[in-house]
Amino acid sequence: MRILVADKFEKSGLDGLKSIGCDVVYQPDLKDDAALVEAIRKNNPGVLVVRSTKVTEPMLDAGAIKLVVRAGAGYNTIDVAAASKRGIYVSNCPGKNSIAVAELAFALILALDRRVADNVISLRKGEWNKKEFSKARGLSGRTLGLIGLGKIGQEMIPRAKAFGMPVVAWSRSLTPVRAEALGIAYREHATAVARDADVVSVHVAMGGGMKGFLNANFFAAMREGAYFINTSRGEVVDEEALIAAMRDRKIRAGLDVYAGEPSSGAGAFSDPITKAPGLYGTHHIGASTDQAQEAIAAETVRIVGVFKATGKVPNVVNLAKQTPATHMLIVRHRDRPGVLAAVLDAIRAAHINVQEMENIIFEGAHAAVARINLDHAAPRETLDAMRAKNADILEVDLLEIKP
Repeated sequence: MRILVADKFEKSGLDGLKSIGCDVVYQPDLKDDAALVEAIRKNNPGVLVVRSTKVTEPMLDAGAIKLVVRAGAGYNTIDVAAASKRGIYVSNCPGKNSIAVAELAFALILALDRRVADNVISLRKGEWNKKEFSKARGLSGRTLGLIGLGKIGQEMIPRAKAFGMPVVAWSRSLTPVRAEALGIAYREHATAVARDADVVSVHVAMGGGMKGFLNANFFAAMREGAYFINTSRGEVVDEEALIAAMRDRKIRAGLDVYAGEPSSGAGAFSDPITKAPGLYGTHHIGASTDQAQEAIAAETVRIVGVFKATGKVPNVVNLAKQTPATHMLIVRHRDRPGVLAAVLDAIRAAHINVQEMENIIFEGAHAAVARINLDHAAPRETLDAMRAKNADILEVDLLEIKP
């Protein structure tokens, strides 16, 4: 299996892919979309591995890619819809960079509170201004608000407690019972977190209506002079609303991500938010620690290895959660050639589409049960024809699938 790695990738990961018998093409410096399309066309990889590089529909059409692996947690840089239309798996490496991102989020919180960057700039100018930079609020007793409580959000909780910060949180999946188990306070919506927190840290995934989710109403609910941290995705924030809140309500922001950030590792960047007073910014480096990248590389090797050996994809993100199937056909049969072909021929003749199917073999391999999900009910004459035409079909049942 040929693997095209189109971003910088740990040597341990490259070595790991080679050790499981992959032909690895490593081209981390492809400069633009056209170059990657050409690389895919030339190398014809079965698997494409990317980090920050965007994967577009023309790239998916350029070769015979079967799997795209995002060597990171998110996958918003991949055209998942286009991949799904072509039967291409998309997978990622969730949770492997959680600690690294949580560490950076707290670094930004501390840097905002103690104005670390301003201190450094002043010293480099040859200035000594202890009087000005001695002003800080401190974190102990301040409330940390979390928007999103996935693996990264959960990593924020013990760090907050270590600094003596109580935690309030909202997440689409969070319940009061779960919040109590985590030792935090539940809030029913994001604006309630904004209202009750001294520091708000964002840890949500992009997608599902999250674009611009943190808008003017959210920032209006924040306490004046509060800190706002975003290490998730820039697109979840209405940047104009954030800039206005920084100007009018003295909100201070620590950002690692931006809606219009470059997709490459280096380049010009002149987003208006970078000029806003009160901004402390980093260069989307949340996952960029040696520990995190080694873990992501190992997970990428595992994903490819399982796919190569079994055809199954760990962490796949684009399989249907619910198909259009309305009925399940259950066929108990002798495990002999031609049985399933006869069943499928009968289904096709009735103009019924198969959504999912599996064939379970009993011990000894004499008999099996096939479960076939259909997009509508098979008529009685189709079921009768199946039994009549193949003596190895022992029993046929049709069940309605309850939503």
